[in-house]
Amino acid sequence: MTIYEKIGQYGFKGSFEGWMKRITVNTVLQKYRKEEHLNVVSENEEEVVEIDFGYVDIGLQTLLRYIQELPNKYRITFNLYVLDGYSHKEISEQLGTSTGTSKSNLARARTILREKINTEHNKAIIGLLIFYIKDVL
Repeated sequence: MTIYEKIGQYGFKGSFEGWMKRITVNTVLQKYRKEEHLNVVSENEEEVVEIDFGYVDIGLQTLLRYIQELPNKYRITFNLYVLDGYSHKEISEQLGTSTGTSKSNLARARTILREKINTEHNKAIIGLLIFYIKDVL
């Protein structure tokens, strides 16, 4: 709904997909700030971010779903650090935690995402093997 309401603000700079992702992230952060009374500086809606998780090729929608499935504290730290480019010091100030906690939350978020991506990759390989075996037999 927010994307639909803000469509007039899209300036045709950068990718539309990146702009939509930024709107989504901002909406989630605004909701979290309201619930947790955080004061976070607004982010650049035009920014396009690419995240490389290695050799596994997954779709953007799958990756965004995995990020959304992260526990709150991991997801927020991940988004602020990876997508928005905040430092651990800035994140810790915004969330009222230590820089060590920010680093730990980011490491845990990356571990969870890696596990989900590897699981998805393994499912794809098993599916291909089953398909191949059925085709051969």
